[in-house]
Order: sequence, then C-alpha cells, then structure tokens
Amino acid sequence: MKTIDDLDVSGWRVLVRADLNVPLDGERITDDARIRASLPTLRALRARGARIVLCAHLGRPAGQPDPQYSLAPVAARLSSLLGCPVPLVADTVGPAAQRAVAALRPGDVVLLENLRFNAGETSKDGVERARFASQLAELADIYVCDGFGVLHRKQASVYDVALRLPHAAGYLVAAETAALGRLAGDIRRPYVVVLGGAKVADKIGMVGALLERADVVLVGGAMAFPFLAARGCPVGRSALEDGLVEAARGYLEQARDSGAEIVLPSDIVAATQRSATAPAQIVPVDGIPPDLMGLDIGPRSARMFARRLVRARTAFWNGPMGVFELPAFAEGTRTVARGLIESGAYTVVGGGDTAAAIRALGFPVSAFGYVSTGGGATLEYLEGRVLPGLAALQDVAAAPA
Repeated sequence: MKTIDDLDVSGWRVLVRADLNVPLDGERITDDARIRASLPTLRALRARGARIVLCAHLGRPAGQPDPQYSLAPVAARLSSLLGCPVPLVADTVGPAAQRAVAALRPGDVVLLENLRFNAGETSKDGVERARFASQLAELADIYVCDGFGVLHRKQASVYDVALRLPHAAGYLVAAETAALGRLAGDIRRPYVVVLGGAKVADKIGMVGALLERADVVLVGGAMAFPFLAARGCPVGRSALEDGLVEAARGYLEQARDSGAEIVLPSDIVAATQRSATAPAQIVPVDGIPPDLMGLDIGPRSARMFARRLVRARTAFWNGPMGVFELPAFAEGTRTVARGLIESGAYTVVGGGDTAAAIRALGFPVSAFGYVSTGGGATLEYLEGRVLPGLAALQDVAAAPA
C-alpha cells in the first residue's frame, strides 16, 4: 500500500478523504481528536505544495443538505489548528466546489461541504454511487485516504474514488493499520481483550473472532448483560437487545471449547435511571432488582478486571465500562484504564467512546500504546473482514456492493 511519501504531489490537486465526524453540542465541537489526527497528513501535503481538496462527512443527513450537519464548525477548527484559512465550500461537487478548486494555489486547503448531503455518497446503487464518485474525482488529480474510521464503508468517497485516481494512504491510515496489525500478527501473551460500551449489536459479532486469538475477554458495560442473561442472571431494566442472549450463549460455549476465557462482572452499579441525581446502588449480578438498570461495573469487578490486565502483555480495549460521563458511574472505566497503563502491555484503545472516555477522565493518550480513531472499522479489521476502502488502497478486490 502506497503512502503519501510515495507520491509527487507538488502543484497537483489532491483529494483527501478524512474522518472529521466529530461530536457537536450545537455548533461547539466537544472532542476534536479526529480533526487533530488528520493534521500530520495535511501539514505534509501543504509543505510539499499540494493543492488540497479536503472532504468528509458529519452525522447522518438523509442524502440532502441539512444545516445541523454542516461542516462549518470543522472548517473553523481546522483553520485554527493548521494556522491557515480553510474555507468551507457551499456544496460538494457543484459550481461552488469547482470554482474553489480552480482558485487553489500550492499549499492551499479547501473543505467541501458534508459529503452525505449528496445521496450518491452512501447509495447502495452502484451506478448512483459511481456517478457521484466520478464527479468527486474530476476535482482532483490524486486521491489520498486518511479516514481510517470510514474504511469499512463501501461509499463513493471511500472506495469508488480510489478506483478512478492514483491513490495512497495518509499517515493516519498507515499508522492505524500498523498498530492494529500487531493485534493480528505476532501477539505477546497473555493477550487480554476488554469489551464494553453501549452498541452491543454492532460489537457482539466480533466476540467469536476475538476468542480465537485472545486468552481472556473481559466483558463490561452494556455488553455484559446478554452474557449475564445467558447465564440465567436477572438484569432488571438494564439495556438488553432482542436476539443477543442466544448469541452470547453460543460464545460462552465457544470459550469453553477453545480454552479462552470470558470473564463477566460479579457486581454492578445500578440506579433507577441514567441520571446524575439518581442514587447509585452496588448489587451482585445475580440480584439486580427489577426496577434498576446497570450503569457501571461494580468496584469488586473493576478490581478483578484490573488484576487481569496488569498481567497482560498485549491488550485491546473497546468500550467504556459504564456511563463514564456521570461521576457515579465512571469508576469502572477509570479503574480499567489504570490497569491497562500499569500493565506495561502493548495496548490498543479502539472506538470513539473509549478514546473520549480516557480523555474525559484525565488520562493522557500517550499512556497507551495506540489510541485508534476507528470504531466499526477497528472492530471489523480485527475480525478479519475485508475493509472496502483499504482494499481499494491496496489494489485488491473488495466484496460486491
């Protein structure tokens, strides 16, 4: 896979697909980590005289312009961080984009408006998607993908454009694949995985693949409840999606057969509602009252998870242990983070919520081996799936649309 260091970009129009899908509170960016992650590639391209056409998406607009998903706050933050103007173009491939690109000088950067304002970006119709990709490709001479978090999407700006232009990976994509490759290659053991978070349906499918590689899988957060229910524990009003208990039961059986170990919490911090004012109670997992919901792993479970992590030589963490945004339900996540740091293991932290949690709780990102910007892309890469965007950069075939 080529990187930008393999390209002569001086004077050329370079279309850079970044992952700038940052969380917003109104027009205020609450976490700019993904913007900062794009800076090394953008700075290198500017220094080498590229004319940069930057593109990205934000949120999930329904294939048409929606002001609440405008990239205007991102353009303003990028301008500040890069130390140069980054004007936002009013459209993606229309007259405004064409004029802005034509006016670029070496070292200039322009940001196209949200790609998902055009239905062709995410279309399942290959013809519609290809049409939009061709329009994007006409704006550039070279394509660079630096959005690792979108590589698992077979979308116009991620996959189809790479088929139409000379292409390479940005520094972020190269760093992500190198870091995650260590979790799929020569693993130092014990290899301990921590799974948590709230998007259980999106993650539970990778447990089987992790059990084939890991020695221990520690399960907390909302991920724990299908497994606890599979063991016959009442979960009260805790988050529990339909159809996941049987999947969890199958993974428990797989762990017994494979020799890997799934470790579940023994106690839970519970409350009547997800609220800073709701009184928190510590209850055993086999005694969660019907009117309570689990919002964090309990202190005994947190200490046990940390002891397992301290002995690890390789570790992967995806998903907080509880509702870390509320102090009463943050201690499980904090204890796990400390355990990872104290282990001295090669540690990869994956998923936007997990990265946000360690920053919110005051841990320096540098204390971990690698903090991935990818959520679903990270999980699918470790599951061994072909990521369409990565396949395009590597010039290998991806799955049909």
